[in-house]
Amino acid sequence: MIELRNVTKRYGRILANNNVTLEILHGELMTLLGPSGCGKTTALRCITGQITPDAGRVLIDGVDVTHVPTHKRELGMVFQNFALFPHMTVFENVEFPLMIRNLPKERRRGMVMDTLKLIRMETYAEHYPRQLSGGQQQRVGLARALVYHPKVLLMDEPLSNLDAKLREEMRFEIKDLIRRLSITGVYVTHDQAEALAMSDRVAVMNAGHIEQIGTPDEIYESPHSRFVADFIGLSNFLRGKVLLVAGEQATVAVDGLQLVVPATAETQVGQDWLIFVRPNDIDLLPAESSAAVNVLDATVSKLTYLGDRIDYRVALTESLELRVQTDGKVRFGAGDRVKVRLPMAQCRPVAE
Repeated sequence: MIELRNVTKRYGRILANNNVTLEILHGELMTLLGPSGCGKTTALRCITGQITPDAGRVLIDGVDVTHVPTHKRELGMVFQNFALFPHMTVFENVEFPLMIRNLPKERRRGMVMDTLKLIRMETYAEHYPRQLSGGQQQRVGLARALVYHPKVLLMDEPLSNLDAKLREEMRFEIKDLIRRLSITGVYVTHDQAEALAMSDRVAVMNAGHIEQIGTPDEIYESPHSRFVADFIGLSNFLRGKVLLVAGEQATVAVDGLQLVVPATAETQVGQDWLIFVRPNDIDLLPAESSAAVNVLDATVSKLTYLGDRIDYRVALTESLELRVQTDGKVRFGAGDRVKVRLPMAQCRPVAE
């Protein structure tokens, strides 16, 4: 439905998009995810036509729109700051895109009311934006983007001005709307939880290029680089050297300790490896637990209570500390001697 082909965009010396190539399928919700300044909003603006790339092409539904103005691209846009007209009612705000398209009044009314029903706001048609909550205002912004049945819905961090609970509710509403309407969605955010919860696929961006594209579980469980592993969720990184390769297992020396991790066909003795393991994949055990593979002695240095889980820092050596998160059913205190178990399958090598 949408293609970016080798798109490059500079702002002076800053290379905002560096040869970005991306295909977004019809009916899917694709999220552009990354930190501030990574180029995700620039890529979105190339799709909307707000900016023209210095090189490369933009296609929508098979048509080259690289130099086509925004208003001719049949796109719906939802903004971060709601962008509602304060002097217009909810009905008038949603009707506005239809007015500028010169649709007949009676047809406009039917389309507006149908769209307000879609977002459960039909009883607020005569309210003004100042009379609405943040979540209601964002629903109106969503209705205005959908009312003229665009081919593509583009969303630029639309939930960042909402509180945490409302943000979570709106994630599912947006995802459900896109499914029901069978439209293509492009979502820009720096919030990893949002990207994982909402998306069919995620494109992780860094320094103007795409680091990895995949489904949420592929991105989280099999990151291709340290940046992706570090940006998506929480990670511990362990530097080591391969000591032994035996079939599908490799023994790696890490700061005087030894870990057994999965090996690949390319694994060789003497290789330097960067291993990552998620804090919630590590088991925290009593100090008297029996020895086993990848079960190591440690000391709890500090802990933080997070309600549904406890976040521990545990020291394995003077220079090696791991972050471990547990459900809190078994608790330890600062200074306690413990054992940590790093499941072999969860200790995965990752590229720098």
